[in-house]
Amino acid sequence: MNDNKLRVAAYCRVSTDKDDQTNSLTSQRRYFADYINQHEDWVLNDVYYDEGISGTQTKKRAGFNAMIEEAMQGGIDLILTKEVCRFARNTVDTLSYTRKLKDRGIGVVFTIDNIDTRDADGELRLTIMASIAQEESRKTSERVKWGQRRRMEQGVVFGRDLLGYTVQNGALSVNEDEVPIVRTIFHKFTNEGKGTHVIARELLEEGMRPTRVKLWSNVAILRILRNEKYVGDLCQKKTYTPNYLTHAKKCNRGNEEIIYLKDHHEPVIDRELWNRTQAELLRRSPSEDVKSKHSNRYWCSGKLYCGLCGQRYVSRTKKRKNGTIYKAWRCYAAANHGSKKISSFGEQIGCDNGSIHEKILLTCMHHCICKLQMNQKELKREIVQEIKEIKGITEKKPDTKRIQEKMDALVTKKRKAIDLMLDGLITKDDLQEQTKWYDEQLAGLAESLHTARKQDKANETEFHEYENYLRALDEIMSFAESNERLYREILDKMVIYHNKTIEVWLKCVPFGIKLNIRSSGKNDDYHADILSMEIVGK
Repeated sequence: MNDNKLRVAAYCRVSTDKDDQTNSLTSQRRYFADYINQHEDWVLNDVYYDEGISGTQTKKRAGFNAMIEEAMQGGIDLILTKEVCRFARNTVDTLSYTRKLKDRGIGVVFTIDNIDTRDADGELRLTIMASIAQEESRKTSERVKWGQRRRMEQGVVFGRDLLGYTVQNGALSVNEDEVPIVRTIFHKFTNEGKGTHVIARELLEEGMRPTRVKLWSNVAILRILRNEKYVGDLCQKKTYTPNYLTHAKKCNRGNEEIIYLKDHHEPVIDRELWNRTQAELLRRSPSEDVKSKHSNRYWCSGKLYCGLCGQRYVSRTKKRKNGTIYKAWRCYAAANHGSKKISSFGEQIGCDNGSIHEKILLTCMHHCICKLQMNQKELKREIVQEIKEIKGITEKKPDTKRIQEKMDALVTKKRKAIDLMLDGLITKDDLQEQTKWYDEQLAGLAESLHTARKQDKANETEFHEYENYLRALDEIMSFAESNERLYREILDKMVIYHNKTIEVWLKCVPFGIKLNIRSSGKNDDYHADILSMEIVGK
């Protein structure tokens, strides 16, 4: 091959239909080969293509990205594509990539649009054509959305198969093999009063799992219980696409009209059971305030990890025989699937780690902080000094009393000067000169007094803030065992191992503290003792 020839790559997008794709790719290869043969100094490098992927974004276009990477690495000198809309229908992407290529000396030729980015007016013409292509994409998107909505209103189903149903040609049909699983889930939840975690575990243990469900979980159960399709209704437009360029879907919270068709298809549960299930879901669900704070409602939420399986620990409220309530934490895998075992599908599930009492965790935190802070007085002195410097608090107060005394003395002297003039001891000119001096001194002192009083007022405000800081500091440094506010701020994570061995990692130190705990007592007398302590990971 002649080294002087330009290595030319071609890019196209082809149909997802295999037959059409083959024909299209073959014809486009022939088209670009013929086009290149018209230029003696060109040689075909390769034809890059993507299958039926929208041109409005480049992130998922593997062929396009491979071509750009090859060009950036110096393997391509020129890129051919038929039209601007084939290259990208996003103006920003079009200009960004063509400029990036041009900076490396690589041109892009749009054969049908007759645009060459190497020309002086190439970018101007490209901008116009790219804007037109982007606007066409917007109009196409609007037409598609309008058409989909009309079909949804007519009852055409947009979606994929789900447990108990198959979707074919826009219609739902019952999958009789999976219907018993759906009915079992509704029965266990509504009639037997079981929780979603329990139902997930029982289904797994009973081997009731279709191929499309990877692993039963409380989330999977909740989705089934809330899916209106099982009562024969159809709800569509639960999500929407706000931006036709990114194609990112978002939950439809009133942004677009939801299409709900009642009695659309054959149900697998009756409406009476469905209504009771929705009422039960509503009764068991926490309030909105609790939902928003769920992930951070406890001082150690999301910070406890199982040392055996690595899963997070979750909160469990337990009731004693005497009716009192206490809080414990348990490995999620154990809570969901019980002890460690192999499921009927050959998967390892569950965990052998036990639950741990809330008081043990509080004891560990209290012990670690107390051990790390040996000299609280010195620490407090340093923090107080930091507060003073940051807030600009000074212990030196402006002396307003002394300034006022100086002003009073000058007023007295001014009066005496008048008396001296009246007694003939000084002249009128001497009095005027002396009075002028007194007035200047008084004006300066008046300004100093005004400034001092403002400073006194500011200092009073700062002093009250300072007292609040000291009270908060005393509260924090008291290290009360139940100081959950402090623990929430400084705890990084806890790793809980078997036999009540716990690693505590704090944000303020670069190592962990492994503690071995012994617990004793019961009910309100329950307490924990630290048997040994070891520094780890230093």
